[in-house]
Amino acid sequence: MTMTTIPVRALGTNGPRVSEIGTGLWAAGGHWGPTDDEGAIAAIEASLDAGVTFFDTADVYGNGHSETLLGKAMKGRRDRFIVGTKIGWMNYDGDANKSQYDTVEKLIAGVDEGLERMGTDYVDLIQCHVFYPEPNTHVFVEGFRKMKEQGKVRAFGVSTADLEHIKTFNAHGDLDAIQIDYSILNRTPETGVFPYCREHGIGVIVRGPLAMGILTGKFDADNPPEFEGDDFRKAWIDDPEQNEQFRADLRTVESLRPLAAGGETLSQLALRFVLANEAVTTVIPGARNRRQAELNTGAAAFGAMEAETRARIDAIVPPGGGRTIWPA
Repeated sequence: MTMTTIPVRALGTNGPRVSEIGTGLWAAGGHWGPTDDEGAIAAIEASLDAGVTFFDTADVYGNGHSETLLGKAMKGRRDRFIVGTKIGWMNYDGDANKSQYDTVEKLIAGVDEGLERMGTDYVDLIQCHVFYPEPNTHVFVEGFRKMKEQGKVRAFGVSTADLEHIKTFNAHGDLDAIQIDYSILNRTPETGVFPYCREHGIGVIVRGPLAMGILTGKFDADNPPEFEGDDFRKAWIDDPEQNEQFRADLRTVESLRPLAAGGETLSQLALRFVLANEAVTTVIPGARNRRQAELNTGAAAFGAMEAETRARIDAIVPPGGGRTIWPA
């Protein structure tokens, strides 16, 4: 396998051109068990070395720590980064369906705090990060449009799997992008959301392409993993219903293993599957360290997914099938 440049794609009709493989920085906030800043910075460096331009974070990841780390990495070379961040859950009052941002002024102040953490005066993409229906959706739409006019944000989007939420944000026809969970194990966006986005020229950022680690093939049902800290994946083991689904997912993974060949890892197969969908702009697998970032970006070296491989995946998880692993 030789080094391959990561192709770029347009994020919607009017958005920036981004690397089709990006890097998600959720883990840098410490929500997936123990992490360390050095590892997170090394992952960013490895991503840059491989040609990644798009990095995604959020104000709530580590209560701003992920944004702060990204800011440190960007210092002196902001032009090498296309940054997407999200706002909505920071300091929420306990109701996941209601954010604290009930006025445009509060929303702009919240974005300003994020910009300060990242050490920049603009963000390439700002995204709404709350469940739907959110009673203050109009505040996000109005505020994002205003900040786009000011040049404080270059594009705006919404992180959701709810088609009605997307339509609400696109009421003026100027929604630039959405972020959504999509993977071999969750193909539900193919039947409603993706066709709408293609029709309206909306970019698609895919999170969860490795199904929170399940599609890496590292888990064994006979030797259950022990998740540490506040890692919400503990429920996969402790909750009977989720444990049953976890075991079913692992059986699916075993059916997929033979499809990764020629030195390709299962996770790289999973990333290429996502990128094979013509609605997708970029995929943002997480990386805790340099090695994980190198494995993620290494998927580009295997090129576009072959029709035969896609057909074999379709036989295991039918188009539009699977289940949503994480809702927002």
